[in-house]
Amino acid sequence: MPLTIVPLLFQKKPDIDTLRHRKDIPSLIQALRYNDFEIQTRAAQALGTLGTEGINELILALKDKDRDVRLGIIEALSVVRDQRAVPPLIELLHDTSSEVRWETAIALGEIGGPDILSPLKNALRDPDKYVRYGAASALSKTGWNPVSDEERAFYSVGMQEWQAVKDCGPAAIGALTLVLHDQDSSVRIQAIEILGLIGDKRAIPVLMQSLRDENADVRWKTVLASPKCGISVMHIPRGLSRRPRLRKNPLIAGFLNFMLPGLGYGYLGKWWGIMIFQIDITATVWLYKYQGEGSSYGLLFPVYLVLAFHAWYIARKMPDL
Repeated sequence: MPLTIVPLLFQKKPDIDTLRHRKDIPSLIQALRYNDFEIQTRAAQALGTLGTEGINELILALKDKDRDVRLGIIEALSVVRDQRAVPPLIELLHDTSSEVRWETAIALGEIGGPDILSPLKNALRDPDKYVRYGAASALSKTGWNPVSDEERAFYSVGMQEWQAVKDCGPAAIGALTLVLHDQDSSVRIQAIEILGLIGDKRAIPVLMQSLRDENADVRWKTVLASPKCGISVMHIPRGLSRRPRLRKNPLIAGFLNFMLPGLGYGYLGKWWGIMIFQIDITATVWLYKYQGEGSSYGLLFPVYLVLAFHAWYIARKMPDL
């Protein structure tokens, strides 16, 4: 076992109250590594109650490689509300962790100040919906108001206020284009539906891309929205033909059914695959007992071949998704 893992496995549970009373900031920061959500939360809260006394140590800890430490420090800084924390927090809006970026946006809204507006407006363009929501909420807390329909669209997308996005009209196309790359397919569907309602030809390029989306529901909504934006129905099948093919592999289905009859059917999504598997186990045990190993293989081999061919045939006939 690596030596670096041993301390984590046998780490003593931190006494947060004692550490807070002693104002032991390094130990409280270390407690953020403890693998217990309650301890991490209490440690972050304790750091926040110490005020600006340890602000330099907290800011330095923002560069820690441990995500839990960064999250705890951000939470503490949101309570301390010292303007010295703003520049390093702005840097964390580019962190690789979406949770860190999300919490950073919230913390900047709590701290406030003129320097946070531009970074938070940029965060409305983050690829993650949670970060966009955090940025929009933080901007709202500062009293910021959009100065254009385009800004209002990005803000409304962040807040998931889809009717407000629609009301922005063609100015919302940029914001809606951004979320067509969101990992959440329901967000992509919502964006496509609004693009269809707006009905602007400038949405044609992104809709043609969405016809190749990996999600079948997204592709269908795109098919419905495309004619409303000026895409000829004659062109839609060609765009859809470039989608990812999700057909089950016939060779895999046949191989599984030959090696363990029934699993090939299960791979194809057939509910009765488990029933075939159980019948095979029972029949194999019975034949071994009364016919012997050699005779059993001779009787079962042709059956396995038939089942393998059948699974292969079914997979070949299944349509692309």
